[in-house]
Amino acid sequence: MKILALDTSTELCSVALSIDGGMLSHAEMAGNRHSELLLPMVDELLADAGWRLDELDGLAFGRGPGSFTGLRIGCGVAQGLAFGANLPVVGVVTLAAMAEEVHQDMALGDHPTHVLACIDARMHEIYAAAYRCTAAGIEEIMAPAVLRPEALVLPEGGDWIGCGNGFSTYPDLLKGQLTEIRADIHPHARSIARLALPRFEAGETGPAESAEPLYIRDKVALKTCERQ
Repeated sequence: MKILALDTSTELCSVALSIDGGMLSHAEMAGNRHSELLLPMVDELLADAGWRLDELDGLAFGRGPGSFTGLRIGCGVAQGLAFGANLPVVGVVTLAAMAEEVHQDMALGDHPTHVLACIDARMHEIYAAAYRCTAAGIEEIMAPAVLRPEALVLPEGGDWIGCGNGFSTYPDLLKGQLTEIRADIHPHARSIARLALPRFEAGETGPAESAEPLYIRDKVALKTCERQ
């Protein structure tokens, strides 16, 4: 199965191509240049692999949470590419993709590890979700939520690894409660492709128009009275 994946939910812009178990990917710290970089990265990746878009089996994308602008860009490009090539789509939660990045870096064996993924949501808030990682994959144990950093409570069970820029933005977040912190972890298209693959194989896909963002929080800015 051949799946194109992309993510623009954070400052990292990434694309990946999963081909029958193999993986090609490219990523670049984009800042606010996702709209400039994404399509050329997709074209370059497909050219390197020797495939046309309409020869693929599907398209996966990071649906959020994350940057509102980044999510709109990613979903818009996913919709456009899928419409043009008549491809089904699968949206993957970006926090789950972060947990999968940690999962892929670890030799878990029979010992499960727990990952708390956390992204800075601005406005003195964070996006967070928790996952249990085993040799079989990742399992959500706390659904994605937006909350104040001081309101974050570590779920019960096992040792915990924290990942994401929420931990660099708020250095005291869950201080002393985590066995490791990996603030450099971002959602990456390669993990989005890995998580999307079993859903494609099971037929759990949608049409191009179903490529919509998962914002979690609807308000993007504070009013003047709220800032004061």
